[in-house]
Amino acid sequence: MDTLQLQTQRADRFSSQIVDRGIKVQESFSTLCAIEYMKSHNIQPDVIERVLLQPAQRRKNSH
Repeated sequence: MDTLQLQTQRADRFSSQIVDRGIKVQESFSTLCAIEYMKSHNIQPDVIERVLLQPAQRRKNSH
């Protein structure tokens, strides 16, 4: 696995679940709610921006 792949992988399963829930929060409530949810769980700002504002850049759901 190269460095780029390591940098773009989600840190762990827990973080993956938080991001997936954040996307659901965005769909159910608002982008602002999703941002606050992910920030409160220490998801990196660049990840939050990518998954919420650039849906085409999302990874496939891991479940």
